[in-house]
Amino acid sequence: MENWQLKFQFSKFLLVILLFIYACSTSKQGSDTTKEIPTIAQPKQEESKEEAPASEMEDRRQELANKTTIDGIEKDKVGPDNSEEYDKPQENPFLAVKQVPLSTFSIDVDNAAYSNIRRFLTMSQLPPPGAVRIEEMINYFDYEYPQPTGEHPFALYTELEVCPWNPKHQLIHIGLQGKSLNYNDLRPSNLVFLVDASGSMSDINKLPLLKKSLGLLLDNLSNQDRVAIVAYAGAAGLVLPSTPANQKQKILSALDALEAGGSTAGGEGINLAYKIAQENLKRNGNNRVILCTDGDFNVGVSSDEDLVKLIEEKRQSNIYLTICGFGMGNYKDRKMEMISNAGNGNYFYIDNIQEARKVFQREMRANLFTIAKDVKIQIEFNPTQVKGYRLIGYENRMLKNEDFDNDKKDAGELGAGHSVTALYEIIPANSDEVVSQNPDLKYQQTTTKSSAEADEIMTIKFRYKPPQSETSKLIVQTLKSGKSFFATQSQNFKFSAAVAGFGLLLKQSQYKGTLTYSQVLQLANASLGKDEEGDRTEFVKLVKTAQLLSK
Repeated sequence: MENWQLKFQFSKFLLVILLFIYACSTSKQGSDTTKEIPTIAQPKQEESKEEAPASEMEDRRQELANKTTIDGIEKDKVGPDNSEEYDKPQENPFLAVKQVPLSTFSIDVDNAAYSNIRRFLTMSQLPPPGAVRIEEMINYFDYEYPQPTGEHPFALYTELEVCPWNPKHQLIHIGLQGKSLNYNDLRPSNLVFLVDASGSMSDINKLPLLKKSLGLLLDNLSNQDRVAIVAYAGAAGLVLPSTPANQKQKILSALDALEAGGSTAGGEGINLAYKIAQENLKRNGNNRVILCTDGDFNVGVSSDEDLVKLIEEKRQSNIYLTICGFGMGNYKDRKMEMISNAGNGNYFYIDNIQEARKVFQREMRANLFTIAKDVKIQIEFNPTQVKGYRLIGYENRMLKNEDFDNDKKDAGELGAGHSVTALYEIIPANSDEVVSQNPDLKYQQTTTKSSAEADEIMTIKFRYKPPQSETSKLIVQTLKSGKSFFATQSQNFKFSAAVAGFGLLLKQSQYKGTLTYSQVLQLANASLGKDEEGDRTEFVKLVKTAQLLSK
């Protein structure tokens, strides 16, 4: 009996030891994922860095470094466990001009979709159709549009030719060129970096790449500009108060001190960042919040609807928003595009350091200095020339026709020197193709007023507001018919058609017609131009990759 009691006591003692070990382990894990954001970042001490043992973060970074490509893309994360979120694939249909003569949409200068697609193809994977936004692919590239010379900060460029994927149709190319700024007379900037420092940002192609990206931006700022840093994880905090941009080392040290850990209180971070921007507002200056995240908000205000409502409230303060997406595996593209559209902003995806250079150095002024806001386009088609039409892309930028003249309706922003391109595929009036099964309307027949108007294919209207105004201005231009041959058209036309065609193939579009990857390559190779930065050459390589993956 005593032997039995001794064994029982020993078993109880062993159980207590095991429970104690488990409690210690759980406590340690919890502390690793609930790090608080410091109110003021302290520079790292080099002495302690050398003596301290390698942290779990450094071990994780080294592990990722062994698994990634040179651009920091983790190959084994996109797979069955992928929780990335994209909008459902959408496509504008063909519409009958006699029934729907007007087409109205907001401009879109975002190009996140293209670099995200590049990330998939670099990993030898075709992108999901929902990730393909054709207008963002087209607007990723520079085009040789004329600079504005009149009273408006825009120049308009149009071309018309046979559609390369449907010879019975025509393709209309519309280019809008924004005026470049005088670099010697730039308005001072008040920038607030809003940095996601949650646990999901620990991967090497997230927070580490984010720090290097923002460091590139500092190279293009002056002593007139100011920078503040807000970070958020389980809570939001001020990491660096508004500081002159020429104090680069102080800003970089604050950035470098950030480490990933905890949940994602994005809504709280947005509120604090706009508060800091408002407190340091520069009248007639460039006031902007730059949000850097993977979009995985999960604490506080986090639903798509609530975040959009929050951003819509903040945009009333004339503080603009730039969103830079990072990472993969849990990337929330849909959420970030919705926030960007709601917040007088633009949206980029940073998949490597070269893309960071493009966004924050090569095109910094176009991306950060707004020359016009609420820019809308409305096209009226002439039924004597056009039977039906389809806008390629811009599906989530469509507006009601009555919104065009409504100055309270939000639309897209255009940066200094930025261009916007839109393509319409049209069905000629003499075509025997059936566009709509709906009967013609008895009282809505449209007739032209003169023989001169009979030659007009369409009338193009633009509305925009100067950055500091709430009253829009109107620009009107017409496109007339004329015979031409595709081989003689500009490189702008050919290359934009190649990019649009590539998007149709990736999207598995029902409107791709007879198009093949070989035809896309033929168009692209014939329109490379000077290509000093190699963007168009890289595009050709991506098309070849997609062609191989599609077999």
